[in-house]
Amino acid sequence: MKPANGLILVISAVTLVACGVSSEGELRQWMAEQKTQTRPRVAPIAEPKIFKPETYGQVSAVDPFSNQKLAQALKRDSSQAAANGALIAPELARRKEALEGFPLDVMGLVGTLSKTGDPVALVRVEKLLYQVRLGNYLGQNYGRVSKITETEVTLREIVQDAVGEWIERTATLQLQERSK
Repeated sequence: MKPANGLILVISAVTLVACGVSSEGELRQWMAEQKTQTRPRVAPIAEPKIFKPETYGQVSAVDPFSNQKLAQALKRDSSQAAANGALIAPELARRKEALEGFPLDVMGLVGTLSKTGDPVALVRVEKLLYQVRLGNYLGQNYGRVSKITETEVTLREIVQDAVGEWIERTATLQLQERSK
């Protein structure tokens, strides 16, 4: 059996070599023909545009590097700072309330009730219960109570943004379910 396998292997190798030798010459001839027939087509480069200088028409305008331009920018910044100061100034001038010493995340809304027609929220801080009405202050960001519903207390806070300017934002204190 072994001599038969060797014989088949030799016959296969001879057949493959014979096929490769005859077609290699044809392949080289075809490649040479293709090389001589092919002509590259290169598009011509466009002519460069002619430079035409423009005249500067802002000669009479304010120089961007002048002292006058700097003074205008400083005046604009100071007026914006005054507007920001007007937002925080009343908060700094008033007396702080008891619940402004605690952050909102340690407070919990445990319920609401109505006294003489006005809504009152019951807020728990450190195992003590406080009554909060509209206009009271909560939290460390000058949070003033603007709305009390059965499920939440809405606050208007004044905080500094990333640039350092004072802005208003809305915060809420949600009703918390009692844990067992």
